[in-house]
Amino acid sequence: MFENLTQRMSRVVKTMRGQARLTESNTQEMLREVRLALLEADVALPVVRDFVARVKEKALGVEVADSLNPGQALVGVVHQELTNLMGADLGDNASELSLAAQPPAIILMAGLQGAGKTTTTGKLAKWLSEGGHVQHGRKTGKKKVLVVSADVYRPAAIEQLKTVAAQVGVEFLPSDPSQKPADIARNALDHAKRHHFDVLIVDTAGRLGIDEEMMREIRALYDLLNPIETLFVVDAMQGQDAVNVAKAFADALPLTGVVLTKLDGDARGGAALSVRHVTGKPLKFVGVSEKLDGLEPFHPERMAQRVLGMGDIVSLVEQAQRNIDIADAQKITDKIKAGDKFDLNDFRDQLQQVKKLGDMGSLLEKLPAQFSQAASQLQGGQAEQQLRRTEGILNSMTPTERAKPELLKASRKRRIAAGSGVSVQEVNRLLNQFEQMQGMMKQMKKGGMAKMMRGLGGMGALKGLAGKGFKGFR
Repeated sequence: MFENLTQRMSRVVKTMRGQARLTESNTQEMLREVRLALLEADVALPVVRDFVARVKEKALGVEVADSLNPGQALVGVVHQELTNLMGADLGDNASELSLAAQPPAIILMAGLQGAGKTTTTGKLAKWLSEGGHVQHGRKTGKKKVLVVSADVYRPAAIEQLKTVAAQVGVEFLPSDPSQKPADIARNALDHAKRHHFDVLIVDTAGRLGIDEEMMREIRALYDLLNPIETLFVVDAMQGQDAVNVAKAFADALPLTGVVLTKLDGDARGGAALSVRHVTGKPLKFVGVSEKLDGLEPFHPERMAQRVLGMGDIVSLVEQAQRNIDIADAQKITDKIKAGDKFDLNDFRDQLQQVKKLGDMGSLLEKLPAQFSQAASQLQGGQAEQQLRRTEGILNSMTPTERAKPELLKASRKRRIAAGSGVSVQEVNRLLNQFEQMQGMMKQMKKGGMAKMMRGLGGMGALKGLAGKGFKGFR
């Protein structure tokens, strides 16, 4: 989403860091680059003007002039202002979802048709029911969630939410297109109170464009329910029109936050920065994939780091902690430390752990710019495809063959290749890569990481380990 912005910003950051002295002329040149980068990313013009003015004001101030390294200080100013632009100026806990109300805490979803309200409702319900909610930096535990659809206009909207609710394992309250939205909301509130639900999420009707009838209806629902959170769901791929839509909703409803969907798309993503500025409300969540676990809490500082090419290592670690089985990972580590033989069964287990992490492209995007460039080369899910092929080869082997790869002679290789739908050459390539990996494990056992890296002969050997299947790394 932010690739172009990140690339331009990374170039600016590199140039800035190399400046021994800040002068009026080189500061102007850098600010011009920053301005162009933001405009190219489709950030609204008033937002760009405001941002550049604030950076200039601070950059020419005492805090930079007195710095030992002015170039780095200027990078710090750009990073700080970008973080503020994304919502850090609203306070540390502004992007947290507030559930501080007499149960049930009501969340109202608003936005245009096609923005992803229904899917986001399901994702949010899953996130809450699995204990993802954080208040003042502390987890509040798993929630009992009820979802209901007040969309009586779009065909199959109610059925869609029912399906999504079943997939994420939360309770769905049936409604009917013949009912009025206000009656649906009233029934849902009554049901949630009687059955002691912690959270009630109400999915509202969308329209293809802003109209008065829609605004009156959603305002009536707001007055009836008095929700603790009113979330405006906006499509990140909408471009500048998202700004107008955001303004209309902000005028009609007391919004508490914004959810940005389709952040995994290939649009320029500037709307993300503009919407927050126009509404004055924090971005609370971002949708990062079509999968129902593809919802992440928004952190202004982390996103600013990603945009500037610094990566988002904290989110990457959190993702790994959520998905990786720590006990299994520890078992492999202990095995390597003890000097036990690392076999193909262990290799397969490791692959399955990697698969749990989710989309490879989104993982790589969270790495610093120099590494994430590899993500752009992995077109069409190349990494996932290669992982599936490798797993297919391993699954075509017997447990004994995986434990003793030396048994694999020509006839067995032909059987494995036929069973996994690949060529014998691909099976051979995998076995060669595995032998190299075993060599690395031995090096680690003997002399630690430093010795292993010397043995590999630098990055060239690492590229070789990626194998011909990973063409993007070459």
